[in-house]
Amino acid sequence: MEQKEREHLIHTAQKYLDEALLRIVVSNPVGKEGISKVKIRPLRLKGDVVFQAEELIGNQAFHKNLSAMECADYLADLLEDKLRQMELDSNKGQLRVLVGKKGTLSIKEKRQQPKMEAASFVPEHNRQKSYILEEGIRVPFLVDLGVMTEEGKIVRSRYDKFRQINRFLEFIEDILPKLHSDKENVIIDFGCGKSYLTFAMYYYLHELKGYPIRIIGLDLKQTVIDKCNQLKEEYGYHKLNFYHGDIASYEGVDHVDMVVTLHACDTATDYALFKAVNWGASVILSVPCCQHELNRQMKNDLMAPIFQYGIVKERMAALYTDALRAEILENQGYRTQILEFVDMEHTPKNILIRGVKQGEKKDNQNEMRKIMESLNCNLTLPRLFTEKEV
Repeated sequence: MEQKEREHLIHTAQKYLDEALLRIVVSNPVGKEGISKVKIRPLRLKGDVVFQAEELIGNQAFHKNLSAMECADYLADLLEDKLRQMELDSNKGQLRVLVGKKGTLSIKEKRQQPKMEAASFVPEHNRQKSYILEEGIRVPFLVDLGVMTEEGKIVRSRYDKFRQINRFLEFIEDILPKLHSDKENVIIDFGCGKSYLTFAMYYYLHELKGYPIRIIGLDLKQTVIDKCNQLKEEYGYHKLNFYHGDIASYEGVDHVDMVVTLHACDTATDYALFKAVNWGASVILSVPCCQHELNRQMKNDLMAPIFQYGIVKERMAALYTDALRAEILENQGYRTQILEFVDMEHTPKNILIRGVKQGEKKDNQNEMRKIMESLNCNLTLPRLFTEKEV
């Protein structure tokens, strides 16, 4: 592209870089590597209109905000050696740009009168949603776990994970008064897996809030444990340790302040809840998974026509199981809530059970017994507590 063509392109594009802009799409990459497409839209940020560019590179998306002048230069740079085609739509008109194989530039412009007030086209920046971990601030463990870029931008394909982590930290924020500010809090994460949320807990409670904590992550996959221990050393998270172990048999501590169990499969959740109550944990956060036990057992003549539909029976079993778990925690002196952890559109396994120890036990044993009799079931968690009492 010659200098005169570049200047003409910049001048033409600037006429459309205002709040009347609808969208810009720059595509048709020159090579197989690098940027494959760029989408640009106007945003209102702190009262000013800026232009957010979304660069698609492989399976990742990167974002940057630009002024009108910066955006015009940016478009010229893209079309000079990276992409060959641009389509701009505005309330003022359309602009189509093609770059030939020899770098020749073709610009087609169609102007039109505005159809409505331009300002109505500009959305508020979606970052007005307040997150505990803010986009734009680099968090090392999020970078290594592939959720965030080195510049602090959220990877587009991992945005649901970013929202999930922040949602989890909101649940922890609510129970901060239950944690000690003057002595060490022991926290255990059963079935920690790749430990997105374990690292998030440590970062939030220790690095951001300054709470004295010790966090233990437990999982059955040795390779995962090894990787997590390597990362925690790199971050200098000295009060965070990961161990290979089983929920039911773990005896590494005699006192715990908070127990977290995320997606522990089937009855593993029950053993984790039983452990938490026996330790006298002040807080329990549990996201159950794969409630097969009740699904296998439950029978009811009245409900038989409904239970014949496998997916319906499976989901009812999951809901019944978690509701009974919540009631059992109430019976053990915990005020318990069942909360939405992530949107149903992302996963049907979206329930979090939060129990906060209050001391007064709910007298609900007869009701629970009748419910389980009606479902023809003998579940692990109530059995564990019954056997303990015997």
